[in-house]
Amino acid sequence: MLIGVDFDNTIVCYDGLFHRVAVEQGLIPPEVPVSKNQVRDYLRQCGQEDAWTQMQGYVYGDRMKEADPFPGVLEFFTRCVQDGVKICIVSHKTRHPYIGPKYDLHAAARGWLENQGFFDPDRINLSPDQVYFELTKQEKLQRIGKNGCSEFIDDLPEFLGEAGFPAGVDRILFDPQNHHLSGHPFRRASSWAEIEQLIPC
Repeated sequence: MLIGVDFDNTIVCYDGLFHRVAVEQGLIPPEVPVSKNQVRDYLRQCGQEDAWTQMQGYVYGDRMKEADPFPGVLEFFTRCVQDGVKICIVSHKTRHPYIGPKYDLHAAARGWLENQGFFDPDRINLSPDQVYFELTKQEKLQRIGKNGCSEFIDDLPEFLGEAGFPAGVDRILFDPQNHHLSGHPFRRASSWAEIEQLIPC
């Protein structure tokens, strides 16, 4: 068994951080719901696509350390490592934002993992070698296959449904907002507690 896990919006929850930064920058009124997708949709409706794109770079770069893990994900990784269940992180992430300052998004993400105790021998104790930030979606698919993942957890049904997704991988959709209750063939979980029931480690 080798459990593969996506990073953004699967391990990391950005809802509070995106809302906070958007309010700070005067881009949204505070009454917009505290949700990354709600912030994105509001800005797009206002014709602020470039502001949304630039804010993503800022959040994933300079403000990354303020993002929260989803409830239960740290405990899940800890139990897997302690019980000898192999687990890895595989993400599709550009090195730098498309527009705005050239933050190193890979370094920021690894810094977040370090701050959350993923590499700490006294906490989660995941090897840094088990974290892969690939530059393209195709490279992410190839990494899942090359690593030999038996399960893969991701928040995007369109990614899990890619024609090039490696065969034989049990694909699990992480859907904390319950946006995808139907219309896909994957096993679905709305929390990390539910994931643990699907693939107990």
